Amino acid sequence: MTQAEVQWSDAEKEIARDALKRAYDREVEALIAYVREKAGKVSRPEEVWQLHDFLSARRYSIDGKYDDREAFLMFTMSTLIKDNLLSLSELDGLTADKHAKITVLTRM
Repeated sequence: MTQAEVQWSDAEKEIARDALKRAYDREVEALIAYVREKAGKVSRPEEVWQLHDFLSARRYSIDGKYDDREAFLMFTMSTLIKDNLLSLSELDGLTADKHAKITVLTRM
């Protein structure tokens, strides 16, 4: 069965949506803390542009990371687990086979 053929119940979609939101919030909170620290140390114009470039790259990365299309949910969640933004226990309520597939994907 391919990822595109995996069926998600409404309850599982809600679990996934909540997990992605928590992971996104964690990542953005960490980014905000980092930016506050760096911005407080900016003393030269080129450092402003470096911070801008960093933020642009992070935005691109974050925007692409949280793909919530059903066909990609297991990949998205496994990536977030590998990035320590999500834990497998936060996906309790998904079927055992989805848990197993996500676990396997985290090892790749």
